[in-house]
Amino acid sequence: IANRAHFNEWLEQASTLARRTQRPLGLVMIDVDCFKRYNDRYGHQQGDACLQAVARAVAGCLRRDVDMVARYGGEELVVLLPDTNAAGATARARRMVQAVQALALPHADSLAGPCVSISAGVCSQVPHPGADGASGSAALIARADAALYQAKHQGRNRCVAHAEAGDAGVALLKE
Repeated sequence: IANRAHFNEWLEQASTLARRTQRPLGLVMIDVDCFKRYNDRYGHQQGDACLQAVARAVAGCLRRDVDMVARYGGEELVVLLPDTNAAGATARARRMVQAVQALALPHADSLAGPCVSISAGVCSQVPHPGADGASGSAALIARADAALYQAKHQGRNRCVAHAEAGDAGVALLKE
């Protein structure tokens, strides 16, 4: 998978294109649930192997060359989905949660269940024509990150999608 620097470059390019074409840009922020507990119980080498397996499972859910998964930091991954609306990005995030569940990697100390799981925050937006790439990208990341923390707050092992104001008046939707 890509590193954070490569992701940042790709995000700016995708954001610029989405702004120019007025097409949606989807983003999924992913965190491995209770990963510190996993490392504490199984050790850092096993933790690295776990992160690699999770990354492969997430990447296996991507269908297009323009989609990208990257390590964002620590046990966090980010998935960029150009030209993907909220429904499409949420459906893809659900498949990612299920793909990690299907790995059935034991996690005896997880608060989310007996196996390794992920929480995902989803956002898709059409960048405003007047916004610069950095501010549009920062807002996209912030919204996906807020949805991720909502998924963790709701019990982990799930995805939550950020909804724009006016989407039935709901700020966050559980998926």
